[in-house]
This record gives sequence, C-alpha cells and structure tokens, in this order.
Amino acid sequence: MALPVATSVATDGGPGRAAVVLGPNWFAPVMGTGIVAVAAATLPHRSAALLAAAGVVWALAALLLVLVTIATAVHHRQQGTGPGRYLADRSLVDFHGAVAMAPLTVGAGALLVGRPLIGTPAAVTVAAALWVVGTLLGLATVLLLPRQGLREGRYRLADAGGAWLMPVVPPMVSAATGPLLLPHLPAGAPRVTMLLVCLALFVLALVPSVVVVGAVCRNLLRHGPGPAAALPTLFLVLGPLGQSVTAAHTIGDGAGRAGAGDGPAVGLAYGLPTWCLALAWLGVATALLVRAATRTGVPFSMTWWSFTFPVGTVVTGTSALAVATGSAELAGVAVALYVVLVAAWLLVAGRTVAGLRDGSLLRPAGRPVGGPTGAPAPRSR
Repeated sequence: MALPVATSVATDGGPGRAAVVLGPNWFAPVMGTGIVAVAAATLPHRSAALLAAAGVVWALAALLLVLVTIATAVHHRQQGTGPGRYLADRSLVDFHGAVAMAPLTVGAGALLVGRPLIGTPAAVTVAAALWVVGTLLGLATVLLLPRQGLREGRYRLADAGGAWLMPVVPPMVSAATGPLLLPHLPAGAPRVTMLLVCLALFVLALVPSVVVVGAVCRNLLRHGPGPAAALPTLFLVLGPLGQSVTAAHTIGDGAGRAGAGDGPAVGLAYGLPTWCLALAWLGVATALLVRAATRTGVPFSMTWWSFTFPVGTVVTGTSALAVATGSAELAGVAVALYVVLVAAWLLVAGRTVAGLRDGSLLRPAGRPVGGPTGAPAPRSR
C-alpha cells in the first residue's frame, strides 16, 4: 500500500536561504489542540478546574489557528504560485480537509469553554464566523477534491488509506458543531433552517465516508497495514465514526428542543452501534500500532496528529451517549478515553516542538533527515 502522506511541498527560499516545508497538514495541530478543549467541555463529569484548563488549551488552539493561517499566507506569497501548487501534490491534497476542520474546532471551543475568557457576545461572534468559514471550506473539499482525485486517477483501491477521509469529513464536523449555535439564533424558522442544514451536511459527509471506510477495511484485509510510517493514518477512520455519533446527538437534541419529533431517540439509535464500531476500530488500530512499534518502530511525522482529533471525536461521541443514556459506565469510558487523548496530545505536541526546534519538520520531503523526528517521504506509485 502506498504511503499517502508527507509533510509538505517544499519551496526554495532563494539563493542562500533554506527551503521550508509548510503545507495544509500544519492545520492538524490546531484541530488536535482544539479537540482537547472541546472534549473536556462535553465530559459527563467535569470540574471548574478542568474547564479552566480547557479554556487555556482553547486559547492556545485559537492562537495556533492565527499563526498557521498567517504563516501559510506568507508562504504562498513567497513561493509565488499560490495554493494551487499544494492542490497539485498527491501527497498533500487530501489534507486540505484540515484547513476546513481547524476553524470549526476552534469555533466550537469558543462557545464551550471560551466564553469566560472573551465574553459571550464575542464567543458567539467568533463561533458563528468560524462555523461559516469552516463549512464553506468543507463543502469545497468534499465536492471538489474527490472529483479531482478521480479525474487524475489518484484513487486506486490498492492505495486506500485513512488520509482519503480528510476531504470528506469536514461537513460532519460542521453538522456536529452547528447545533451549538441554536440557542443564539431566533426561535422558529432560523433554528429549523440550521437544523436542516446540519442534517444535510451530516448526510453529505456520511455517504462518502462509508465508501472510503469500506475501501480502507478491504485494503487492510487484503494487503495488510502497510509500512509503519503510515499506521497513524488508520486512526483517521475514527474521525467520521466518532464525529457522526456526536453530530447525531447534537442534531437530535436540537430537534427535540425545537419540538421536531423524538430527535434524541433517533440519535441514540444511530449512535450506539456506530460507537461500537469506533471502539472496535480503535482496538484494531492500536494493536497494529503497538505491534509495529515493538518490531520496527514508528517514525515520527506530522501524521502522528492522527492520534488526537480522531480520538477526541470518540470522546465527544462517548460523552454524548453517556448523557443521553445516563450510563455511569459510558461516563467512565469517556473519562478514560479523555485521559488517553491528553496523553497523546502531550506526546505529539512535544515531538512537534522538538521537530520545529531542530528543523526536521520543516525540511523538504525527500531530503535526507537525521533522527526519529523526520517525516516520511512519499513512496513512489
């Protein structure tokens, strides 16, 4: 199975200047940091101290979003070719989905944990603006990028991997976070319209996600997990599973509050079996990762951020089911998964900072990299 990931496209900074790597996958740390804050706010059991800490993490995610956006704009200006150069790179194009999901995650965090820091009016404004931006970007990725890939012959079944989910999942994130804005919309038609939009986004993301997850499972059974460097992308499968459970709960809860039928029951009927699938996949992906780590090791790269946001969606989905059912067992699982999420974030964030310090994460793909923090170069097809 070809490795579908790389750190970025490199551009030459000119005579005497080192080439620098900066691609759309650098929005993954924004997602991975933001979900730590969002997941904390959804836990069935949370304390004032935890929410305060989550607020600090959200502020860090918001700062990262600003910094990465500015750095990306400057990078495009310096290379003089615009973002089209990244869209033409087969190892990077799918990761434009992260550009859409990053603002959605930060926007949700603004409502859930950011209000004590910036005030409710500012939090609502930030959340609404980022939801619109992220949703529009997500519609672009899900409607345009798979079509481009099919036209270019990039989607070969033997190459199916978790990275294929990146451009199709953003509308599901919009569907999960949009209902958070309902209490701040006028009652009646505006709220109903928002629910209908979120439901449409849910379906728009679910259909291609099912197709891609099926292809990934088939490829895994036929060809095995592939190289160790690609194993972190298996955790991306958790994204549509966990996020769809969360979306089913938030949409169903919003519909119930609006008097549109028994929405929570519908969300529960979808959420429980999907949550079971997510836990099963988490077990499989973890077992494969541990086996590779003990045998050959798993080289660090930006793909390790796959251990954060996807796992975080399972936390939010588990928390939603715990609230809907009142199950103490599910609440305990949610807390345990959150501990795993925080541990993964600390590990990956630390390795990323180290990679930035020694420059290994900013080197062009394919250039020799010393040490374990180097990112894997894309394999030839």
